[in-house]
Amino acid sequence: MARVKRAVQSRKHRKAVLSAASGYRGARSRHYRVAHEQLLHSLTYAYRDRKDRKGQFRRLWIARINAAARANGISYSRLIEGLTKAGVEVDRKILAEIAVSDAPAFAALASTAKAALGE
Repeated sequence: MARVKRAVQSRKHRKAVLSAASGYRGARSRHYRVAHEQLLHSLTYAYRDRKDRKGQFRRLWIARINAAARANGISYSRLIEGLTKAGVEVDRKILAEIAVSDAPAFAALASTAKAALGE
């Protein structure tokens, strides 16, 4: 069986790792072993934080909705409860957008929620 020499593939792999690690500080961008280890951590963080970003946006939307709801004399939880009872199916992303860009429409939604709660 013929001998297989892997220098080309090894160099290609190391070059790809160092290229992906460019921009990291110190040895993390220059030494293969350190760069490879950091790259494993970085990819783990990237995967985790892609999931976390969704939660961060949800928290932002809830904060915006709560601020607009309290300006209309109702708390966030009561607003969501009232909208649910009234059968209004608007997700938090759209509610937050309405709260920021269209105050009269949000006030109408808040009054709908209050009416559904009997307030």
